Parts: sequence; C-alpha cells; structure tokens
Amino acid sequence: MSAAADNAPRPQLILQGISASQGIAYGPVFLYLQSDLEVPEYQVEKAKWGAEVARFEQALLTTRQQVQRIMAEVEKNLGEEEARIFDAHLLVLEDQALIAETIREFEKTRLNIEACFDRVARRYIAAFEEIDDEYLRERGGDIRDVAQRVLGNLLGGGGGGQLLARLAEKRVVVANDISPSDAAGLDRSSALAIVTDSGSKTSHAVIVARSMKIPAVVGLRDLTTKLSPGDTILVDGYEGVVILNPAESTLFRYGQIQRQKRTQEQRLLDANRLPAVTLDGVALPLRANIEKVDEAALVKDYHADGVGLFRTEFLYLAAPAAPTEEEQYVAYRTLAEALAPAPVTIRTLDLGGDKPIASQAHLFPKENNPFLGYRAIRFCLDNTDIFKAQLRAVLRASAHGDVRLMYPMISGHEEMRRANAVLEECKLELKAEGKPFNERLRVGSMIEIPSAAMAADLLARECHFFSVGTNDLIQYLLAIDRVNDRIAHLYEPTHPAVLRTLRHIVVEAHRAKIKVSVCGEMAGDPIFVPLLFGLGIDELSMTPPLLPAAKYILRNMTLADARKLAQQALAMDSAKAIQRLCASFSEERLRS
Repeated sequence: MSAAADNAPRPQLILQGISASQGIAYGPVFLYLQSDLEVPEYQVEKAKWGAEVARFEQALLTTRQQVQRIMAEVEKNLGEEEARIFDAHLLVLEDQALIAETIREFEKTRLNIEACFDRVARRYIAAFEEIDDEYLRERGGDIRDVAQRVLGNLLGGGGGGQLLARLAEKRVVVANDISPSDAAGLDRSSALAIVTDSGSKTSHAVIVARSMKIPAVVGLRDLTTKLSPGDTILVDGYEGVVILNPAESTLFRYGQIQRQKRTQEQRLLDANRLPAVTLDGVALPLRANIEKVDEAALVKDYHADGVGLFRTEFLYLAAPAAPTEEEQYVAYRTLAEALAPAPVTIRTLDLGGDKPIASQAHLFPKENNPFLGYRAIRFCLDNTDIFKAQLRAVLRASAHGDVRLMYPMISGHEEMRRANAVLEECKLELKAEGKPFNERLRVGSMIEIPSAAMAADLLARECHFFSVGTNDLIQYLLAIDRVNDRIAHLYEPTHPAVLRTLRHIVVEAHRAKIKVSVCGEMAGDPIFVPLLFGLGIDELSMTPPLLPAAKYILRNMTLADARKLAQQALAMDSAKAIQRLCASFSEERLRS
C-alpha cells in the first residue's frame, strides 16, 4: 500500500449508543483495553492451608486500604457524594457471605485462594448480571472492580493500573468498559470524554463522569474493534451518538449544536427554580426517584416536589445482612425529616427471584424465569418477618413527615388486601407498644402488571393512589425483554396498547377519586411529559437531573395543548408516528 493511501482521510462512521453524561467533545482516541487477570489454579499442600487463608485476609485488608485512599481522593476532588459511591466497594469487602463462600470453596477444593475467590466472585457477578433492574444490575460492576483489585493483590500485581491518570495529552477515552476505580482516577485535564462498548447510564463509572462533567456514551458494543491508530472521535453525550473520524462539515455543525445546548441548559436550570405550573395555571407535581437516603440533597437541589419513589432495595443489597427494623426506621425517618413537608413515597422491598438478598439466599429458589417469578410482594407475603420489619419501620417513620407507602408487583386486589392485612397487624402491634405512627398513612399500589391495569377499578377500592411503573408494564404488555439486544428495539412506550392501558388506568382511578402517578422511564423523558399529562396523569416522578427539562416543557404548554396531543395519539395506530408527534410537540416547547 502506498504512503498516499496510508495518509488518505478515513471515512466518517456514525454509531448509536446510550447517552450517559451530557456534553459534546472531540479529539484523538485513547484506547484503553483491560482484560480480566489470568488466575492460576493449583493444589495447596496441607501444611500451608492456614497461611493461604491468612493471605486472603491480608489481601482483603490491603484492598480496603486502597479503596479508602481512592475515596479520600475522590472526596477531595469531586465531593462527599461522589466518594460515597465507593461505600459499595467497602461493603463487598465486608460481605460475610462472599468471604465465607470463598473459605468453603477453599476447604472443599484445596485450590489456591485466588482461584477460589475468583470462582465465587464470578458467581456473584453472574447473578447480578441477570437482574432486570438496570441500576441493581450495574452493581455487579462494583463486585468485578473489587474482585480484580483483590486478585491483583493476591497475585502480587497490586490493585489496578494508573493508565487513565497519566494521559499524555487531551484524548477521548474508548474502552470495552471502565471500572469505578478507573473513572475516579481519570485525569480530568486530559480526558475529553468516555466511550464504552458495554455499561449503562446507571453505572458508577458513569456517575463519576457526570460529576466531572465529562461527556459519556456507553453501549457501543464493538467500537473498540473498529479503531485504527490516528483515529479521531466526536462524542455527542446528549443524543448518545459517536462519530468516528468526523468530516469538517460535521465538526462545524456540532460546534453550533454545542453553543445551542449550553444556552438551552441555562434556560432549563433557570426555569427549574419556578413552580411546575402550565401556562393556564394547572399544577403538575414533579417528584424524584431515588435509591439512597443521602440523595435527599439532590431532591432539594433540583427543586423536586418530594419523592415519588424511594427504592428500598439498596438498603438490602448494599449491606452484608438484611437491615433490621431499627436500621430501616432511622433511614426512612432521616429522609422524611430532611424533605418535610414534601411527601416521600416508600416502595416496599422489590427483591426476590432475579434480585436475591445474599444473606437470605436460601429463601430464593432457582427459577427459569425470575422476572415472572418469586419476587417483590409475592416474596414479602410469604416471608412476613422480613415484610413486617419493613412495614413497622415505614409506619414509625410516618410520624416524622409526609410518608406514603406502596407495594410493588401487585397483580390484583386480593394481593393488595393481603398486604394491607399485614400492615394492619403492624399497626396493632405498634399501638400496643405505644410507638407513634400516622394512623392515616396513605397506601398505594404499583401498576406494572397488565392484570392490575385491567382490574384497576377493583384495585382502586383497596388503596389511596396508583403509581404506574411503565418500565415493567410496557415490558409485560408487549412481551419484550428490555435487556435482550435482539428485541430491545420492539420496546415501544408509544405503542397504541400502552397508551390505551394508561388511559384506562387513569379513568378507573379518577372514577374512584384517587390519583395516578407515573414513576417509570416515560415520566422523565421530555418527549412523553405532555402526553402523560394529556392522558390525565396527576403526578410524575423521575431521576432528579431530568426534572429541569420536564418542568420547562410543562411551563410552556397548556392543559388544553396536552389533552389535544393525547387525543391525537390515541387515534393513531403507529407507535413510531405517535413518537414523532410527541417529539415534535416537545421540541417546539423546548425551543420557546
């Protein structure tokens, strides 16, 4: 091949990924490929059994010290909230189930301790990767990160590389994946953006990138295999687009887009300080979805109208044992008091089947289809000791703020009755013990199973409100596994069946004089905010950073506009056409 051919401009290649951290960046590629450590396997002679276990304990201690140093550095550079991401890493190192299982593996096989730990850690990671919930599935990445660090210490190679902390010049980091430790060590003065083949927008590495205000796009699948030396890359963290070797005209266009986005972002932030009210004076409460108590600060920072969904699973999965009633009470009370008088809606435990509690693994049978299996309210109604500890904690916290309760994966009014019966038992116990609680605690049902949606009129008799989990409802309505790459494109929030189901839920709820909230991904998508409002949804709840766009659109439309949009959408038969209609409506308001 001639030198002229070598120097010929490479063709532009446009790839679609998942937007993970907003912003636009352009620069040369830094390819960062990390593979799992090669772990040897050999038999340990009897005389060294005790020393082998001691070696494991020393590696755990060394790793803990390394993680604590990373936490201190992240807190200094980014802040306390970002440093607490690594609490999950410390909890992995203190997980007695993981440690005990490694020791049992060693006692059974008498293989070297790193081989035993590697086997056990891989089983844990595989279990997390099967979880349907994206946020919880990504916690497997924390275990992988910690496991690689422990193995590095056992093998004498230390706890991880420092390549990303020493970038020679400004580069776009492209990797198959990036661990939270790698992300924390990024040289912020040189890392222009992050692009990964795998990962999701809820990974801890991405959270660190957002804190650094570094654009990030994930889920590119095989970008790392398409790169050549000298490639440049443009990263659009707004739309999740990555352009390899962009043309001059593309760079010019994105320069204009970047200026427009910055102007728009400032408008959204300014509007977010104002009430969530339409042009014709109709209020629509916009609440926040959170997982941890310390996210109360985010709720306030983004001016949310309280919490519409507090996922309590993190309290169980982030600890070596199931939290006690007292531990949960302290957490719920802390959150309620921090946000009072705004409401805090606590969802009871949505674990089981695909999301087992490590310390209670014996309670969860192995299932072929855990997403439709023994989980959430089904598990709680069978394990009333665990369920009652949580209900009592919620009840006690209700004496300290506007606390509300809702049950996940309710299939119909009979399950709702059974759950409420257990709640009544808890009330009687607390009365007998003289412990205060709100006698009029508002209790709601998640609507995420088609049977609950179809029987909404019956279910409405048993509760004070509905909260629609659109993620699962759409998945079950359309028989689409959202994490199956081959059919994920069939997951359509604007499918006519979805819109008709949402409308049916609203009609039946309002007939029973109860309100309907949406807390799934649809609620936080600016495209769908007017549509949901027009369908009659009373409240929306979303990840806090999504609130500014939702509020801006709301403040630039009327209720009549939204109702007309919903009527048009309900009359259409094409999901893609409905989505285009909604996108056009929202984009017009965002430009105003």
